[in-house]
Amino acid sequence: MIYLDYQATTPLAPEAREAMLRWLGGPESETFGNPHSPHRMGRMAAAAVEAARDQVAALMPAGGRVVFTSGATEALNMVLLGTRGDVITFATEHAAVLDCQRAVEAQGRGFTVLPVRPDGRADCDALRAAITAQTGLVAIMAVNNEIGVVHPLAEAIAIARQAGASVLVDAVQAYGRLALTSFRPDFVAVSAHKIHGPKGIGALWMADGASLQPLVHGGGQEASLRSGTLSPALCAGFGAACAVAARDREEQMFHVKHLWNLAREAFADWQINGSTEHRWHGNLNLRRQGLDVARLMSDCRHVMFSAGSACASGSGRPSHVLRAIGLSEREAKSSIRLGFGRYTSVAEIESAAAVITAAAREQGL
Repeated sequence: MIYLDYQATTPLAPEAREAMLRWLGGPESETFGNPHSPHRMGRMAAAAVEAARDQVAALMPAGGRVVFTSGATEALNMVLLGTRGDVITFATEHAAVLDCQRAVEAQGRGFTVLPVRPDGRADCDALRAAITAQTGLVAIMAVNNEIGVVHPLAEAIAIARQAGASVLVDAVQAYGRLALTSFRPDFVAVSAHKIHGPKGIGALWMADGASLQPLVHGGGQEASLRSGTLSPALCAGFGAACAVAARDREEQMFHVKHLWNLAREAFADWQINGSTEHRWHGNLNLRRQGLDVARLMSDCRHVMFSAGSACASGSGRPSHVLRAIGLSEREAKSSIRLGFGRYTSVAEIESAAAVITAAAREQGL
């Protein structure tokens, strides 16, 4: 099989697996302790958690603190529901942001969804016009999960700062791939499994001075913001994945750009959705007029690709992201997403492209 769905999840890095195995201790080991216990085994586990926290923080903006979560969805919800003031966000954001609208409004707060430009980038002119003194939070993606477009973070953060609003960045698709250290948001949400770490763990980075009301109450283990026992194994795997990403980022960017160029050439007569200039090159969202995507996926069952976000798969609805950039329902439903990265080979791109284009020709396209 050929896996081209890196936006949905990524293969676990060998280094992450090895780091996790140490902390999946059996009854005869000393590595199954609760990291919140005061005895020796607990302190050992706590040290592993803190080492991982440092590795996660190394890819974040300078300063601040990292709070471990179950994933980016939880981290985003923590901020959206734990801050004050009205919320402004954009039409192509992840469902983890957009589906918080009712909950935010139930708190008596406004929730405004702004348009994006035809190339998929956030419309900062619309943000300037919409932001007010009552705006408490601007939520914006770094890289879109469906079309790979890189948003103008610096400009959006500057607009929010001028109005006195905080900024939440969904960095799930950017973290470990693009540099975040030059930006100064208030909150950054990430997930481990998008950078070759384990599923079931993510993190929320909070700038110095940023504060939240907790959503989960109990022992207050994570900075009094998130209660519950941490998994040293998941933390260690996440940290190891971050260390590998930091070490190999430049090499992987070069590799991914090479794969992108090969794929673009192979699909030269397909149309690309979203900006080709401001884009993470591990994402190629394409459309072909009249394409029956369900049939295509059935005919290419050994190539793992997507018709949109994994979170919305099976809904039958056209992608809200593609609709937001101006595509018709028919165009949106004639689009596919190819995602590739660290472990994707040139041969896999060439083979997948040949299979997909041949299947499309069988449809008379």
